[in-house]
Amino acid sequence: MIAVVAVQIGLITLLAQAARRRRHRLAKALVAVPLALVLAIVGTVAYLGVRHVLLRQLPAPTGPYRVGRTAFDWTDTGRVDPFAPEPGRHRELSVWVWYPAPAGTSGRPAPYAPGHWARMLQFGILANRLDAVRTHSVAGAPVAAGRFPLVVLEPGMGLAAPQFSTLAEDLASHGYVVAGVTPTYSANVTVLHGHPVGRSTAGNPQDLSRANLDRLVAVWAADARFVAGRLAATGGPLAGHVDASRVAYVGHSFGGAASLQACHDDRRCVGAVDMDGTPYGTVVHQGLAAPLMLLGTSGDCLAGACHPTDAVHRDIDTASRTLRAASTSQSFRYEITGAEHFNFTDYGAYYIPTPLHGLAQLGPISCDRGLVVVSAYVTAFADHVLRGGPAPHPDRRYPEVRPAA
Repeated sequence: MIAVVAVQIGLITLLAQAARRRRHRLAKALVAVPLALVLAIVGTVAYLGVRHVLLRQLPAPTGPYRVGRTAFDWTDTGRVDPFAPEPGRHRELSVWVWYPAPAGTSGRPAPYAPGHWARMLQFGILANRLDAVRTHSVAGAPVAAGRFPLVVLEPGMGLAAPQFSTLAEDLASHGYVVAGVTPTYSANVTVLHGHPVGRSTAGNPQDLSRANLDRLVAVWAADARFVAGRLAATGGPLAGHVDASRVAYVGHSFGGAASLQACHDDRRCVGAVDMDGTPYGTVVHQGLAAPLMLLGTSGDCLAGACHPTDAVHRDIDTASRTLRAASTSQSFRYEITGAEHFNFTDYGAYYIPTPLHGLAQLGPISCDRGLVVVSAYVTAFADHVLRGGPAPHPDRRYPEVRPAA
């Protein structure tokens, strides 16, 4: 930053001296225009450079518990990974777990994106560094007394579980164990055994046909079910604290589709939440016996009543209608006014310049507010299906949310 300021001062001095030597108004104007342009560019770069390293804190959890965090690298020896570049490799997954910790727990916040996880965000200077994001979790904190229901969380295509830390921390603060699954070879980066692993053509395909995505969602759903079963049997500090006899699956975008499919395939599932994700897989035509919640954006074709004008939106509308018609339990559908696709993720907590929000698929809703609203409705749904709480009906505290027409 010192170098940037020095360059800026030097340019100002040189151009000002040049302007003084010109006696004609036109000459001064010809100097003033590039001067203004240079100052604007240098000033913008300097501003972004400062914001790039400025600390950002995730929205605070709203529940009574403190939040602990741990992570596992697990191998599903019962499956060969169809996405791995090397044939015959078993499916390996990175799993982050957030859990309730005693109210008096103290300790330094766990890093948001330790080590190679910092590669998750690829906006460069246009967003803040991920090591400048502060969490509310304490790494390795003791687990609160009791047994806690399990929520399995799946990110969207290209994303990783840590990018849903706001939602995971809030759920954990309300007494849930939250297992975030990063889909290996589909995420832009995951970290296994300390080494970064990128995406593969098979795991993150360019062919987005329904047939291809139906096959892909089956693998993601199997990931979620494997993690639910493994977490129930894991030892260590979580042993005896995880009640995986009843599981809720929650996901964003393609992870939302995988959550619906996982719930369909898992007899332990008591509910699924799809946040702005087109449904895929056999669940579309066979439906769910467990309650489901679809959270979408204003006027979208997943959660609301829309008038599709192209093939993409017609496909979303048809899949949503078919799923709901085939399901035999409760169906909750809500639109979040002012939200766009990435308001369901921690993008809302990052610093991304307002003029770039459209490119980043962030809507006009206050970014922190969007995360608070999403967490509130997902937590209300979890309370309903896992603890017998009231149904997640409209809440006057969140006027941005409206039921689908």
